[in-house]
Amino acid sequence: MEQIPSPARERLLYLMRLLERSSGDVPVTSAQIQALTGWASHTVRKDISFLSGGKAEEGGVGVESIGSSEGYAPEALAARIKQALGLEKRRKYCVVGLGRLGSAFLDVQEFGESEFELAAGFDTNVNRTEILKSAAPLYPAYKMAEVISRFGIEIALLCVPAAAAQSSAERLAAAGIRGVLNFAPVLVTIPAGVAVRNVYLADELRALSIKIGDSDHSQSEKKNE
Repeated sequence: MEQIPSPARERLLYLMRLLERSSGDVPVTSAQIQALTGWASHTVRKDISFLSGGKAEEGGVGVESIGSSEGYAPEALAARIKQALGLEKRRKYCVVGLGRLGSAFLDVQEFGESEFELAAGFDTNVNRTEILKSAAPLYPAYKMAEVISRFGIEIALLCVPAAAAQSSAERLAAAGIRGVLNFAPVLVTIPAGVAVRNVYLADELRALSIKIGDSDHSQSEKKNE
């Protein structure tokens, strides 16, 4: 996976999700992927070429018949992406902070058949851990280190208020967590060796607004032609 550039990994992840949700065994072409994603077809072929040591042509991806002259086999290509990105191992995760957002993650159904397993939930409010219903056990926050070690939990969804995000992230790192997905509206930093993704809703809305602005500009140019 080290030889696959980060932007290509992001696109391959998104492509894998599209392929897993496609219907039937009908081959999909790079042109069809371009229509669905907006990526240039040559970019699609280049990304897929990383899975086979450099063969970018359609139908030439590896020796396991991922593609044909008609396109790529969705199921086989999705499986190859998962293998190349190291996503075949099932990993346990926990939710830290069981307010509105965190408690909603306790009932996310799309992870049910994925490579991720909800193993625990934590909150500083003991009453909340006793009242909320969850398929996974819920614990007071002071038990994080013990529970994370006992169940071998590797990933944490951090859903605490901004003021508590950094200290909570540090506690998770000290407890042995290997990756943190931070939903608090503040950047958190953790010692090297622990992966962090900061998901900031305002930035996502801004990115969407930029795309809408680009579309408005494009439509305006067409009207003025």
